[in-house]
Amino acid sequence: MCGRFVLETPLKTTAENLDAQLARNLIRVPNYNICPSENVSVVVSNFEQRRLGQMRWGFIPHWYKSITDGPLLFNARAETLAEKPAFRDACRNRRCLIPADGFYEWQKIEGSKSKPVYVKRSDRQQMIFAGIWQLWGDRGNRLSTCTILTVPASEQISGIHHRMPLLIERNDWALWLGEKGVGAAKLMKTPSDINLDLVNVSNEIKSTVAPEAMSDP
Repeated sequence: MCGRFVLETPLKTTAENLDAQLARNLIRVPNYNICPSENVSVVVSNFEQRRLGQMRWGFIPHWYKSITDGPLLFNARAETLAEKPAFRDACRNRRCLIPADGFYEWQKIEGSKSKPVYVKRSDRQQMIFAGIWQLWGDRGNRLSTCTILTVPASEQISGIHHRMPLLIERNDWALWLGEKGVGAAKLMKTPSDINLDLVNVSNEIKSTVAPEAMSDP
């Protein structure tokens, strides 16, 4: 799963990397402890232009009468995405990319509390999560919401958790965003060729302190 992640790359740099137009009034960066229900940076496409804006992290199905009408859907399993009524239409028509510099996972240790581990790419490139999004609410009170897709964990992460975010590589961004025909379903699989670094960090995870400054051997 993915319940906390980090975004420290400047948004202008992220937008340039993703070839996206930068919206106004975006989230604060850096943020080293982004949590569900907070606003996150999201890239969407109208087939002519990509746009880096913000959405609430926690997908809200259209039938919810309030944002607390059901569980907080901050993750969605890629394997069953097309089968779930909450996600089915968004899976086909409203896919997005969610930039991050890494994410946290909690490793269960026998006889003690779970230990947080920070996961980042070994090549120091940004992680680009696969997501889907949904507009919720009345026309005068619309809220853009999103969720991060997950897949079975890679061998590198399986000792910590059995799930991980679905990572989309640069050559597949256009396909995932729907700019390049059909076939995005083939991208929904565990990455096999992305090397990751795992860093033990302090339990005191904060939004203003970089994970590397919290390293805990």
